[in-house]
Amino acid sequence: MVNLGTPDSPSNADVSKYLREFLMDPRVIDINPIARNILVKGIIAPTRGPKSAKLYRAIWDEKTGSPLLHYSKLQQKLLQERLGDDYTVELAMRYQSPSIESALNRLKNALVQDIKVIPMFPQYASASTGSVYEKVMDLVGQWPTSPNISFINSFHDNQLMIQTFADNALKHNPDSYDHILFSFHGLPQRQLIKSDHTHQYCLKSADCCQTLNDTNKFCYSAQSYHTAQLIAQKLGIPKEKYTICFQSRLGSDPWVQPYTSEIVTKLAKEGKKRLLVFCPAFVADCLETVYEVTTEYGDEFKALGGEHVQLVESLNDSPTWIEGLAQLATN
Repeated sequence: MVNLGTPDSPSNADVSKYLREFLMDPRVIDINPIARNILVKGIIAPTRGPKSAKLYRAIWDEKTGSPLLHYSKLQQKLLQERLGDDYTVELAMRYQSPSIESALNRLKNALVQDIKVIPMFPQYASASTGSVYEKVMDLVGQWPTSPNISFINSFHDNQLMIQTFADNALKHNPDSYDHILFSFHGLPQRQLIKSDHTHQYCLKSADCCQTLNDTNKFCYSAQSYHTAQLIAQKLGIPKEKYTICFQSRLGSDPWVQPYTSEIVTKLAKEGKKRLLVFCPAFVADCLETVYEVTTEYGDEFKALGGEHVQLVESLNDSPTWIEGLAQLATN
């Protein structure tokens, strides 16, 4: 099981270290290597590091630490219990600890026959799932011998994942909200265009992502739309009552749109008072859900006359989701 990663602590130094490793990945910031080095090490890490550290301190728990790591460890433990002694379940982070290399070495030392890698990103993106593929194969490629290795490409339509998000939403009575957002992590538009092998489809129309098909089946945005549509169908949410949008934009280049912050502003100006927000790009609550949605967007919404922004909890340690993970691991 490989998730994105989290700093070792909320200190300025550890957060800056994490950002450097994360953003220096050429699949994450896919620009000229010299420009990326200057941008990340010379600008982003020194300036954004202390700001991000402050945000991490706001969500850090004294006992359990980062919520992402806390829930990832729970998922590992519960999946191991569900699968039993015939399986060895290891947890890794693409960046920082526990590392992919250490997890692979533990599997090698356990003399496993097969390795299945589950990048914990429901929707495929080169900057997340693709980066995990590359890192795993680089490491295993150095072994004298290796077991069979397979990967989960995406699970954007996994029915037990969809059911878990729907169940979590029902705790908050969705009918009591004026509007519902499905807010996914953002990506630069250029990365979507690169995923279009035909070079003739991506962003050629305003609705190119809104229906999943053979041409856009590996597109992050199209898979995101599909996930949101499946959750909405499960809950019976009419199309006019929800919006699919994208958060966590970085830099001035155009990213996948519409932007969550702009939708929040628009809804507040329309007089909406209560928003319910799903973040179905994440399998565990983290900075982007706990802080960005609840605090940042919540404060923006209230400043414009809104009353409440409610986050739908992520999959976390839901028994239904653990069963979904077991399906991914064994099918």
